[in-house]
Amino acid sequence: MQQHENPMQTLLSIMAKLRDPRGGCPWDLEQDFASIAPYTIEEAYEVADAIERGDIDALKDELGDLLLQVVFHSQMAAELGHFDIDDVAQAISDKMIRRHPHVFGNEDADDPAKVVSNWEAIKAAERADKDTDQSALAGVALALPALLRAQKIQKRAARIGFDWPDVAGAVLKLSEEIDELHSAQTEAERFEEMGDLLFAAVNVARHHGIDAEAALKAGTAKFERRFRAMEQNAGEEFAAMTLDEKEAEWQAVKKEAG
Repeated sequence: MQQHENPMQTLLSIMAKLRDPRGGCPWDLEQDFASIAPYTIEEAYEVADAIERGDIDALKDELGDLLLQVVFHSQMAAELGHFDIDDVAQAISDKMIRRHPHVFGNEDADDPAKVVSNWEAIKAAERADKDTDQSALAGVALALPALLRAQKIQKRAARIGFDWPDVAGAVLKLSEEIDELHSAQTEAERFEEMGDLLFAAVNVARHHGIDAEAALKAGTAKFERRFRAMEQNAGEEFAAMTLDEKEAEWQAVKKEAG
């Protein structure tokens, strides 16, 4: 394949070749938007993982993988006559200019909070112009992680006044949902009440200014560190230990780790 001076153009040419019915890759040719979507999500998470690990070389590689996803979707759309990568770039350029009137226009925004406020107002106006769904909850992506989506849904509702006035109401609701889970009689009821409980827990986190997704991630990481420490301390005997012995080891690890 001829190498282009522009690396982006090289990538676009590679993707076009992979999707060429005459001599392209059978796997790439078989894909569509839906089949590629899980890979797109996975690559976004791998970008976030590289950032969290502070691995700048991995970040470069993972950003390349994520860029490939954008190119892949754009190539498929171009084949169907919908849009191409230039249209994607133009659309995001227009959006960034439109949503930063304090930079590209005459509005003032001298602190991050004002920028966010302006952004959300402009975003809401854009939705009103093009969406048939005029709900305050419209536009919150279904594919978001569940805790993150719950948080966004709650923020949307709070913007129009449907919210507890303070954290006390949210905590009381969480306690109520715990009681309702304990009282549930069937598997279906327990499933429903568990969902209500988790939603209420996200609400408590939101009122405390805590990102529920990040908090759960940190809590899971802490459990993993302590559990691995237990395994290391106990060695091969760990699995055979009684629950009381494991609990004692857990408390020891917890005390040591702080």
